[in-house]
Amino acid sequence: MTTLSPLVPSVFETVESEVRSYCRAWPVVFERASGSRLHDEHGRPFLDFFAGAGSLNYGHNNPVLKRALLDYLASDGITHGLDMSTTAKRDFLEAFRATVLEPRALPYKVMFPGPTGTNAVEAALKLARKVTGRETVVSFTNAFHGMSLGSLAVTGNSAKRAGAGVPLPHATRMPYDRYLDGAMPDFLWFERMLADPGSGLDHPAAVIVETVQGEGGINVARAEWLRGLADLCRRHDMLLVVDDIQMGCGRTGDFFSFEEAGITPDIVTLSKSISGYGLPMALCLFRPELDVWQPGEHNGTFRGNNPAFVTATAALDAYWRDSTLRDRTLGRAARVEQALSELCGDDGRTALGYRGRGLVWGLEFADGERAAAVCRRAFELGLLLETSGPYDEVVKLLPPLTATDDELDEGLGVLTRAVRHTAGRAAS
Repeated sequence: MTTLSPLVPSVFETVESEVRSYCRAWPVVFERASGSRLHDEHGRPFLDFFAGAGSLNYGHNNPVLKRALLDYLASDGITHGLDMSTTAKRDFLEAFRATVLEPRALPYKVMFPGPTGTNAVEAALKLARKVTGRETVVSFTNAFHGMSLGSLAVTGNSAKRAGAGVPLPHATRMPYDRYLDGAMPDFLWFERMLADPGSGLDHPAAVIVETVQGEGGINVARAEWLRGLADLCRRHDMLLVVDDIQMGCGRTGDFFSFEEAGITPDIVTLSKSISGYGLPMALCLFRPELDVWQPGEHNGTFRGNNPAFVTATAALDAYWRDSTLRDRTLGRAARVEQALSELCGDDGRTALGYRGRGLVWGLEFADGERAAAVCRRAFELGLLLETSGPYDEVVKLLPPLTATDDELDEGLGVLTRAVRHTAGRAAS
C-alpha cells in the first residue's frame, strides 16, 4: 500500500497546521472519487464508509448533481451572491417547500445563516435567546453541536470544550436518553430542577438535542423519549431545537430524523448533506412566529452559496420526490444490523455491542485503542471508517445512502475481517 513517506516530510507536514486530523488516520494522498469510492494518487481504491462525516449521503461526484452543477457554471450562473435573490436560490426554496416542507405539513421559514453546521447552531441559539429574552440553553450529555463558542457551550465533550480557551456560559447539561441506565424515569431530574426555585437552573430559552448522537458514540434516542422531551418543552415554555446536521437529509431513513417520533421542533438545523454534493451549505428552519430578525441582524459573506443551491435542488428532485430512497435506507438498516449482531455474537473478544438507525451505526469496544486498531486494519484493507464516543471507543459506519448492495456487503465484510483480526491480536 502506498502511503506518505515517513522519511521525507511532505508539504502537508511542513506547511499545513498540526490541527489536521483525518489525514493522520488515512496516510495517503487522495486524487479522485466517484460514488462510494475514493482513489489515491496511485490509483488504489478505498470504499468510503465515512462519507465526508455525513456530508456525502448521495456519494462522491453524484452524476445527476454534477451535471446540474456543470450546466450552471457553464451558463455563467451566479457563484457568490450574499443574500441577494437569484434564480438558483428561488429554485431551491421552491423545491424545498414542495418536496420537504409541504408533504410533512411543516410550517418553517428558511434562513441561510452561513455555510457550516456550527453557523446554523449559532443562529438557532441566538434566535432562541432573542425570542424568549432568556440566556440558558439546555443540552445533553455526549452532545456535539460544533466548534465555535456558542456551539461548544452546548457540546458535552470535554476535550473539544477545552479548546475554547474561555468560559462557555449559559448552558446546562441534562442526561440523554438511557444515560442513567433506567435509574430514574425520563426527565424526572430535569422537571424537578425546572420546578424548584432553589435548583439554580435559570428558566431555559431552549433545549437543543440530536435524535442520534453521532460524535457522542451513536447514541439513539427512543421515539417516546423525544416525544416526552417535546411535551416537556411545551409545558415549560422552552423552545425545542433539533440539530439534524449529521442525521438529516435521509441518514436515518426519513428526510428529518425526528419524523419517526412524530414531533415538530420549533427550530431545526441542517447542513452537511443538504447541498447533496459536499458543497458548504447550511439552513436554520423555524416556526414563522419566531422570525423576529431585523434585516441584516444575523448575516455572513457566504450565506448565499449558489452552486450549493443548484446541487441541493437536484438532490431533492432526484431523491425526495417519492419514498424510494427512504424505503431503501430502512431496508438496508436490517442488513447492517444483522451483520453487526453476528459480529457481536462471535465471542466475548470481538465487540461489546452495536446500535444505530437507518444507515448510521456504531460498533462499541471496551476502549478507544481497540476501536482505533479496527479502523487502522480496515484502512489497510481498503475501507475508510472513523471512531466516535467520549473515549473514541465506537467505530462509526456512515456509508453513502446510494451505495450498492454489493458495496454495502463488501464494507461489512471488511469490517468483520478487521474486527476478527484485532480480536486475534488482542488474544495473543
